[in-house]
Amino acid sequence: MTQFEKVTPLRRSDAGAPVKVIAVTGGKGGVGKTSVSANLALALSLMNRRVMLLDGDLGLANANLMFGVRPRMTLRNVVAGNCTLNEAVTCGPAGLKLVAGASGFADMSALSPIQHAGIISAFSQLEGKLDVLLVDTAPGISDSVLQFAGAANHALVLVKDEPASLTDAYAIIKLLHQRHGVERFSIVTNMVRHDSGQKVFDRLSRTVARFLPVLLNHMGSIPFDDRMMRAIRRQDPVITAFPRSLATLAIKRLAHRIDAWTPPAVATGRPQFFVERLFRGQGLTGVAS
Repeated sequence: MTQFEKVTPLRRSDAGAPVKVIAVTGGKGGVGKTSVSANLALALSLMNRRVMLLDGDLGLANANLMFGVRPRMTLRNVVAGNCTLNEAVTCGPAGLKLVAGASGFADMSALSPIQHAGIISAFSQLEGKLDVLLVDTAPGISDSVLQFAGAANHALVLVKDEPASLTDAYAIIKLLHQRHGVERFSIVTNMVRHDSGQKVFDRLSRTVARFLPVLLNHMGSIPFDDRMMRAIRRQDPVITAFPRSLATLAIKRLAHRIDAWTPPAVATGRPQFFVERLFRGQGLTGVAS
């Protein structure tokens, strides 16, 4: 039995303020989740927020490549019991902290729901204060994607102007609502050409409104910008590689909107990141479930 096949008890006394936990998802691969997650995390760090980026693609992780860093330890080492979650934190630019997943290990793609819940629970034991945790989820609608996104307090869904992207965005919204009770979703239209972002959002919104009792909020659009791909090849975030690019300006606007969000200080019955702080904020003690 690994350390993530058992429940972590509540034991810290310095609960602190709730952490703003944002899951970046979208279902379909290729919608830009990792590049948006990494650049958004850095943009918030440059705003003097204490930010951590979790690479939630446990089997094919690559968020660290966005910053050109090589983590000494990853979540695979944590799950195996070779190190603690604190020891798996890698320092990035502007004070950004990164928890890397593993790449090329089939066992990490086959973790049980209990192990996923254990990873989520372990974040309550992180040392140091944190304002924002951004979770870059894997492509698809696997158990890890649904659990990580369901354990966040904000779901940020990326969609682009492709039928497959719209279909997958609807699917992830439906499943998160049905399985985890998520009722509000923030939508970012990515790789937008010719001001089509609002039209893409409207198409998704009409479909969702027909079948699901949830609310969608269009957070904005990120334009198609070839400098984003150039930055990725350089392993340098676009907001620092090309600070005046259209993509950079859009990501910074998104960061300011996200910075205005208030994290809910309510513990639900489902696994949540930093649930200990929420329990203690409500004057509760015991074991997180």
